Amino acid sequence: MFQFMLGLLLLVVFAWGSDERTCKLRERFDLPNISKDGDIVLGGLFAVHSNRFEQIDEFTKAPEETICRSFDLWSFRYAQAMIFAVEEINKDETLLPNITLGYRIHDDCASSRIATKVALALVNGQEETYVGHICNGIPNVPGIIGADGSSQSIAVASTIGPFSVPMVSYFSTCVCLSNRNQYPTFYRTIPSDYHQSKALVQLVKRFEWTWIGTIHSNNDYGNSGMKAFLEAAVNFGICMAFSESFYRTDPAEKITKLVQMIKASTTKVVVAFAPSREMRILFAEILRQNLTGIQWIGSEGWITADIIAPDKRSRFLTGAIGTAVRAVEVPGLQEFLLRVHPSVFPGNSLVREFWETTFRCALILDNNRSQVGSSSRLPQCIGNETLNEIYNVYTDLSMDGSSYNVYKAVYTFAHSLHNMFSCENGKGPFINNTCAHVSNFHPWQLLHYMKSVYFTTKTGEKVQFDDNGNPAAGYDFVNWQMNTNGAVEVKIVGHYNGSAPSGKELVLNPKHIVWKGGELEIPRAVCSESCSPGTRKNVRKGQPVCCFDCTPCADGEISNTTDSTDCIKCPVLYWSNERKDQCIPKNIEYLAFTEVLGIVLVTLALFGLCITISITVLFFIYRETPLVKANNSELSFLLLLALAACFLCSVTFIGKPSDWSCMLRRTAFGVTFVLCISCVLVKTILVLMAFKATHPSNSRMKWFGQKQQRVSVFLLTSIQGLICALWLITAPPFPMRNTNYYREIIILECDMGSSAAFYSVSGYIALVSCLCFILAFLARKLPDNFNEAKCITFSMLIFCAVWITFIPASVSSPGKYTVAVEVFAILASCFGLLLCIFAPKCYIIMITPEKNTKKFLMGKGIDK
Repeated sequence: MFQFMLGLLLLVVFAWGSDERTCKLRERFDLPNISKDGDIVLGGLFAVHSNRFEQIDEFTKAPEETICRSFDLWSFRYAQAMIFAVEEINKDETLLPNITLGYRIHDDCASSRIATKVALALVNGQEETYVGHICNGIPNVPGIIGADGSSQSIAVASTIGPFSVPMVSYFSTCVCLSNRNQYPTFYRTIPSDYHQSKALVQLVKRFEWTWIGTIHSNNDYGNSGMKAFLEAAVNFGICMAFSESFYRTDPAEKITKLVQMIKASTTKVVVAFAPSREMRILFAEILRQNLTGIQWIGSEGWITADIIAPDKRSRFLTGAIGTAVRAVEVPGLQEFLLRVHPSVFPGNSLVREFWETTFRCALILDNNRSQVGSSSRLPQCIGNETLNEIYNVYTDLSMDGSSYNVYKAVYTFAHSLHNMFSCENGKGPFINNTCAHVSNFHPWQLLHYMKSVYFTTKTGEKVQFDDNGNPAAGYDFVNWQMNTNGAVEVKIVGHYNGSAPSGKELVLNPKHIVWKGGELEIPRAVCSESCSPGTRKNVRKGQPVCCFDCTPCADGEISNTTDSTDCIKCPVLYWSNERKDQCIPKNIEYLAFTEVLGIVLVTLALFGLCITISITVLFFIYRETPLVKANNSELSFLLLLALAACFLCSVTFIGKPSDWSCMLRRTAFGVTFVLCISCVLVKTILVLMAFKATHPSNSRMKWFGQKQQRVSVFLLTSIQGLICALWLITAPPFPMRNTNYYREIIILECDMGSSAAFYSVSGYIALVSCLCFILAFLARKLPDNFNEAKCITFSMLIFCAVWITFIPASVSSPGKYTVAVEVFAILASCFGLLLCIFAPKCYIIMITPEKNTKKFLMGKGIDK
């Protein structure tokens, strides 16, 4: 780039230098042109030819003349639009009165090199102007309209910028040209590609295309535009399946491979940022390979251009959509274009070639055969043809916005000149409040007024430039559709306003859009289908972020949006539903009265209570019998009362835990259970002492009479009561939500509060039980007929077995089943005590009353 700029600078120096030979170099800049003199002459650069032959300089011979080919009707129309605007201004008595505008329009052949030469020729004058050995004089052209392509405008702006010569482009959209440090004299009437890139990205995002391909021309227009597009696309999460560049001078093999890559790609949505010249070459290869089914998204450089034959458009271009320069009808321009005739510009090669290209003939005027016609096999024409009979890109202005941009560019210069010449002496903006004059003004003076130019066109549009020389951004969105006649034509389906509030720039009606191949359904363009709620995106390693797998959220996590990147963990008391898209309250689990297990346990508890009450009633009825009186009937009734309380305490373990139920479960059960075991322990001691006493007056029985028995039971139970009281005072049991055992279930249970108190209560029960079991085991072999010690031994054996088994069973039982096991252990131990101690007595009372005698209990047999 530095070498290129240096070369341009040297070229400028040569063109503006003081050497006579340097001035004569301009003779080789003589290219076909259309010109008209005036008080002020504007220069124009138009790519009337889209191809050229240029000699590769080997510096072994004199440079040859550049030959331009491939006549471009679009650019010729732009040149005529400039002429139309100049003539319209000259007819306007209020704009630039007493001043006539002229023009010198040259063909730059879409070449930066030629554009630079022509610009130098326009600025420095077409004829040699020198005195002695010094080139002097005011620049012949104070400003230039053009160029067509961004590359040409960059070259020209870099060349004439240091000399403050303004230029206004009608079609150069490169973002780079907004750099005022590099291109301080450049203006344009077409929006920058910065806005066009944003418009295309919003279009792609609107239809949820996240996996697209991009191609662009390998020049300033394509590279800069695609760079802006890619930068904006990344912010919207759009990924590229491929991104390739090409140029019209590339080898055919490269174009072939490019089309093959598009054909093999996994996406069928392709954004093409390229001029029409490049797209013609690309579509020629697309036609050859018969590549159809592509949804083309185009930039304004080609989307409305005539790039393929009309009979091929329905197969390859139907459904193409893209941005276009806003189509504005310039009043009178259509009629002016149709009046163009070789006789109006006699001897002008550009007009002659336009006529021959349009009518496909070799033009003959005044019996002089044209150069083209003389060697052509085309039929001859003599100029009596009429453009009214022709329908082509020159005569069709239905989708033309670029001609209007040329029109605005000319008026920009006109209004700037008008403002400059309207300056009042002594009130000017220049040194010493001076003004510029028609006869000797300088380009930098004109540039001063161009910065603040503001006017309204005849169409009602207000024209002004921002600090970077850009106009307000606005585009039409156009769509290639098939009309009722079966022909494909361009339709406007929306628009883009760059000055609108954020998010409201794009206005589009999808119902009016036709898609690739004439389809009405919006095509899909994704690398991976969207992840539904309940899943998260898991990017595939080594691939773009748009290529991902959908991984279900883990249990307890959700995603409630489409394409979520992460799953959200549910709050502690919530859990994910089956679809993993919503957090729902966790199921609360506890041993309820209404479920089968709760009903069974309550039934067993009530059954045990009923049996206990029945036995109590039976014993009360037969309280005076020897069997009931044996071993202290008072202890028997107290034991039955304690067992009834234990059966009732077991019910408190069932149902939703509360503060009182949690305290009652642990403390009441602990006290009543110790009361039971204390009664059994005292009864066991009585058995031992009764059988050890050989004489009724034995003092041992006196030591352990009823008073001592009551005190023993009270003391043993009081110790447990004291422990429970301290427990309730310091750290009582309380209901809690257990979320650790099950992640998806909340277990309502009672927390023990104080672990030390819990283990003290449990340990004390175990201590009294073991003591009772040992004493009963020692008394098991005492003589019959009725030895209660055996029953006590067996009951305590069951009691110990039940609670030893309870420990591993409760640990392995989850949730409410832990409570169920505990209730079952309580009931089992209570039933063991009840049945083992009282069942044999009830059997004797009810079935064998003959054994309910003192003699039988003393082991002397049954009374006869």
